[in-house]
Amino acid sequence: MLDYKFIKDNLEAVKKNITDRNMTADADIVVKLYDERTALTTELQALQQKRNANAASMKQKLDPETRAKYVEEGKALKDKISEVEAKLNKTEEELDAAARQIPNMAHPDVPVGKVDTENLEVKKVGSPRKFDFQPKDHVKLGEELDIIDFDRGTKVSGPKFYYLKNEAVFLEQALIMYALNILRKHGFTTFITPDVAKEEILKGIGFNPRGNESNVYSIEEEGTCLVATAEITLGGFHSGEILDKSALPLMYCGLSHCFRREAGAAGHFSKGLYRVHQFDKVEMFVYALPEQSDALHEKLRLIEEEIFTGLGLPFRVVDTCTGDLGAPAYRKWDLEAWMPGRADAEHPEGDYGEVTSTSNCTDYQARRLNVKYHDDDGKNKYVHMLNGTAIAVGRAMLAIIENYQNEDGSITIPEALVPFCGFDKIGPKKDIVSPVYKTKK
Repeated sequence: MLDYKFIKDNLEAVKKNITDRNMTADADIVVKLYDERTALTTELQALQQKRNANAASMKQKLDPETRAKYVEEGKALKDKISEVEAKLNKTEEELDAAARQIPNMAHPDVPVGKVDTENLEVKKVGSPRKFDFQPKDHVKLGEELDIIDFDRGTKVSGPKFYYLKNEAVFLEQALIMYALNILRKHGFTTFITPDVAKEEILKGIGFNPRGNESNVYSIEEEGTCLVATAEITLGGFHSGEILDKSALPLMYCGLSHCFRREAGAAGHFSKGLYRVHQFDKVEMFVYALPEQSDALHEKLRLIEEEIFTGLGLPFRVVDTCTGDLGAPAYRKWDLEAWMPGRADAEHPEGDYGEVTSTSNCTDYQARRLNVKYHDDDGKNKYVHMLNGTAIAVGRAMLAIIENYQNEDGSITIPEALVPFCGFDKIGPKKDIVSPVYKTKK
C-alpha cells in the first residue's frame, strides 16, 4: 500500500493515478480516516499521560477523601481510554481496508491507457516466420502428435485443464531446466516453493483471496489458498523481517505449480495452453534497496529477453499502460511472443501474445508484508520488491509448437533445449494403432 501521509500530501496526484489506472478507490476517505486516526492517537496519548499522573499521585500519603477522589478519577480515565482505544482500533481497520484499495503510483513514463491494446511497443526481436504451408495452431498439433490431451483434461478435471503426454512431458521439463540454468548463471538463489500460502500473504502481495473477482482457489476453512505464482511464496519468504542492507539485492527464483481461476477470462485466443487453470512456472523475485530497483527492473527484463532469444522465438517488448497495470506495479514490461495460431481476419498470419512480464512494485508490497532493511542512518526502511516470469511453461510451449512446426506435421525442438530433451524433433505418430484408444492415431 501507499504511505498514508503520502496519500494526504499528494491527494490530487493519487486521485489522478486511480483514474489513469481505470480503478475504483476512494482516496478522500483514506485522508479522512488518517486524520481521525491522528486525532484519536493524540487524544489517547493525553489520556494515558493523565492516567499515569493519577497513578503517581496515589503513591503519596493521602487522606481517605483525596484517595477516593483519585480512585474515582482513575476509573473514569480507564473507561475513557477503553472507549478511545476501541474507536482507534475501528478507525485503523477501516483506514487499512480503504488504503489497500489505492493502487501504487505509476512511473512517470508509463503510457496512459485503459486496455492492453494501448500498451506501447518499445522493442522487437526477430521476425515472424513466413510459412510456405498452412500452419496449424498448437491445439491441433498437440492432438495430432499425441502430446497434449485437452478433451480428457476437461473430462477428468473440467475446462482449461489438460494432460501433457509423451515428448511434451520432456519438453516441459527441458524448458524448466533451461530457465533455471540461465538464472543460476545470473546468481539467483533457486527454490521449489510451496503450492499453498496463507491469505494474509496473498493480500500482502496484492491478490484478493476472496470474492467473485478473486483469481485464486481458496482452501475452505484453512485460511489458505493455492498459489497463482511463486511471486506469492517468494514475496512472503521474508515477511515481517528486517534485512541486512549489505545483503541486498536478494535475487531469488522459484519453481511452482500455479493455479488460477481465470474468473471472467474468455475469448478466441484464450483456448488451449494460453489460459489454463494449472501450469508450471519459474518466477524471479528480488528484494532491493530503493535506489537499486529501476536498474534491477531493467535487468529482469533483459534476462527474459535472453531466455526467449535463446529459444529462437520472435517477440516484442511492451511498456504496459496504466489501465493494464496490476495494483502493486509501478511499472511493468511484457514480452509477447509471435503465435501463428492467433491468426484471424485482422491478423491473417498470426499475432503476438504475452508470455512473460516483469514488474517493479517499489515498496508497495513491502509495506503490506512489513519487509524492511536497516539503513546506515539507523532507521528501518521498506525494501523495494520486483518480480518477473522467467518461463511460464504452457505459453512458452505453445509458442515453440506453433513456430517450430514443419509441413509434415512434426515439430523441431529449439537447439537450446535438445540437450535437456534428448531428442531434436517430435514426429507424427501415423499408422500406429493404440491399444488404449483402439483408434488409429
